[in-house]
Amino acid sequence: MGSARARIAIDAMGGDHAPAEIVAGALRAREELDVEILLVGDSSQIEAALSQHGNSFPVEIVPSEGTIEMHEEPLSGIKRKPKASINVAMDLVKQKRADAVVSAGHSGAAMAAALLRLGRLKGIDRPAIGAVLPTIMADKSVLLLDVGANVDCRPKFLEQFAVMGSIYSQYVLGVPEPKVGLLNIGEEPGKGNDLAFRTHQMLQENSKITFVGNAEGRDILSGNFDVVVCDGFAGNVLLKFAEAVGEVMLQILKEELPQGLHGLLGVALLKPNLKRIKQRVDHAEHGGGLLLGVAGICIISHGSSQAPSIFNAIRLAKEAIDHQVLERITSNYHQPAAPAAEVE
Repeated sequence: MGSARARIAIDAMGGDHAPAEIVAGALRAREELDVEILLVGDSSQIEAALSQHGNSFPVEIVPSEGTIEMHEEPLSGIKRKPKASINVAMDLVKQKRADAVVSAGHSGAAMAAALLRLGRLKGIDRPAIGAVLPTIMADKSVLLLDVGANVDCRPKFLEQFAVMGSIYSQYVLGVPEPKVGLLNIGEEPGKGNDLAFRTHQMLQENSKITFVGNAEGRDILSGNFDVVVCDGFAGNVLLKFAEAVGEVMLQILKEELPQGLHGLLGVALLKPNLKRIKQRVDHAEHGGGLLLGVAGICIISHGSSQAPSIFNAIRLAKEAIDHQVLERITSNYHQPAAPAAEVE
């Protein structure tokens, strides 16, 4: 790249609140994270959104045509609309004009576009979406993957998720020796279905990770694991349930705090604590999930993302770039990236 700063391509048309909230989050990231921003989408709509902020920030607009709608089948959608915003954003990474892509649009389309345009990393059969969740231990999180890229998995896929998750946990989250767990219905090695049983054996034999055994649902947020692997069906259900619990908790706090003058005084005294609680349980603070296993940095955000979530998604992308996640995964398999190919 010609610049030392990370260049992030933003799918400005993806998500329920595009482009206004996407642009607002991107501008905040441009100012606070010192990254270069490329806003991909309808030029007139993006310019209108920029005008709400005084148009004083140096960002590049990359025109595109249309988006992949949520009702569209991902693969056929990206093939029928080669100039859709997510395709153009992925092409920017492929052409080395950007270091990463952030999108709050159709997650299936984002994954399909990444596979078709960027390709898989050599040695990786299936990419996985990793989501960082809080635990009961302050300042400690857990990486859950896959949370939606692969509904059905083979044991070797989960083994690869464990390796990629360990690398991400170590170099981005700062865990010296990540402890890996396998989602299961019991702690004993013989528990679970055939997938869980066979995967357990493979993880035990893999010397590149620190596998500490099965993780039951109640263990995921215990702080005893740094990485938990599962298929995308179970992971997506868990992720959305965890997000709902966080929203319920925040709503209960709002409803149960005392009203009137005493309530206002109490809130004022508790404000620092309440802010920390929100940071720990609000999914917007985490920004989205990193698509691990493709030959490019891709952050998939929630469709309902607003400016704070987009800001944090860009932060995730920058951290992955700064800590050379792709290079570390590739070097683990001692192979260069595979060329882009058809999605199976």
